[in-house]
Amino acid sequence: MQQITADLVQQVIQPRPTESHKGTFGRVMVIGGNQQFGGAAIMSATAAVYGGAGLVTCATDLFNATSLHAQLPEAMVLAATDKAQMATLLPKMDVIVVGPGLGTDTWGQTVLQQVFQQVQPQQVVIIDGSAIDLVASQGLTLPQAQLVLTPHQMEWQRLSGIAIADQQVACNLAVQQQLQATLVLKSARTQVYLPNGTVWENTVGTPAMATGGMGDTLTGVLAAFAAQFKPLDQAILAGVYTHSAIASELAQQQYVVLPTQIARQLPFFMQEQARRG
Repeated sequence: MQQITADLVQQVIQPRPTESHKGTFGRVMVIGGNQQFGGAAIMSATAAVYGGAGLVTCATDLFNATSLHAQLPEAMVLAATDKAQMATLLPKMDVIVVGPGLGTDTWGQTVLQQVFQQVQPQQVVIIDGSAIDLVASQGLTLPQAQLVLTPHQMEWQRLSGIAIADQQVACNLAVQQQLQATLVLKSARTQVYLPNGTVWENTVGTPAMATGGMGDTLTGVLAAFAAQFKPLDQAILAGVYTHSAIASELAQQQYVVLPTQIARQLPFFMQEQARRG
């Protein structure tokens, strides 16, 4: 198993070119946030904005629109169930995040099925949280796209059929290869399984990260990195490390690290890495 280190991150995060504009840094759509879990979509979109994505749209239950605009005026918002707007905007996205706060009720199922029907093969699609549970429980077919799955161990158990106690590298790799997706298996030492068959382990992280919304923030970081940096494999590895490295720095002075704190530190951490690279 290979190790994700700061050296890799510094190779990925480069100074921004002088001749650039917001379109240069990618278009991201975060899809999720029902009326109960709107904060999850907001945290994911926040991380995508602070992580440097050029344009971020949040497709959510419009119950969350006021909160989103108050906390993150940089993001656009639309109703996730507006089929016409979604059909117009989805094909224009470089990266799609689906799942944070989506829920597993009829509303969530309807939104997810619509997204899966409209996804294009060239798009990066990050499938998280409720969306993973729906795929597992409903037996949904994954779309043809550059797929990134971000389950924690229980979600991976539901999707893969591998009990947490049996989630060893060989077993995980076999299922991941069948799914034809990058797997970011979240744990105390997150592992990343790439399409080329290599497995990487995160070398940073802290128990201070064990709080609600941490995974939602990670999806936003991954989306921002996938929108800006190539190749995708390296961008995902760098995003995983960055998310945990910021938390580790904050944990030197804090008992608990909040996901929103990580998001707001992203521009500073990324600038530091770009200067070192």
